Amino acid sequence: MKELRAAAVALKLKLEEIDTQLDAKGLESAFQTAKQKQVGAIMTTTTRNFFAERKRIVELARKYRLPAIYFQKEFVDEGGLMSYGADFDDLFRKAAHYVDKILKGTKPADLPVQQATKFEFVINLNAAKQIGLTIPPEVLARANKVIK
Repeated sequence: MKELRAAAVALKLKLEEIDTQLDAKGLESAFQTAKQKQVGAIMTTTTRNFFAERKRIVELARKYRLPAIYFQKEFVDEGGLMSYGADFDDLFRKAAHYVDKILKGTKPADLPVQQATKFEFVINLNAAKQIGLTIPPEVLARANKVIK
């Protein structure tokens, strides 16, 4: 959240932070609050709990006609609008290299810690149509994958 707050200030955007309980009532309430505050779009924080509730979150975003960007493509697979996050296929391939090195005798402590270097941007045009949103061609051109 610290990075989001700084980015919002730099971009001159108003950031609305809405805390929620991850149950049906809490999620519905959070979306109602977002709609009442007339937010222009939503994004969830990167947590396992939000990932576990991705289907319900995507349904609520559609119900309240709120554009949303998610941290993993699985949200888009559930019908969400778009995602931007680490390419987990790439991370798993890198993990296999680490396993190989460890099995060949390298001590895990001797291996460098790596962060994701490959990211993917996925857009679902069906979801955009459902909420009456047109995605500009310039944005579509930047996507790694476009679902039609």
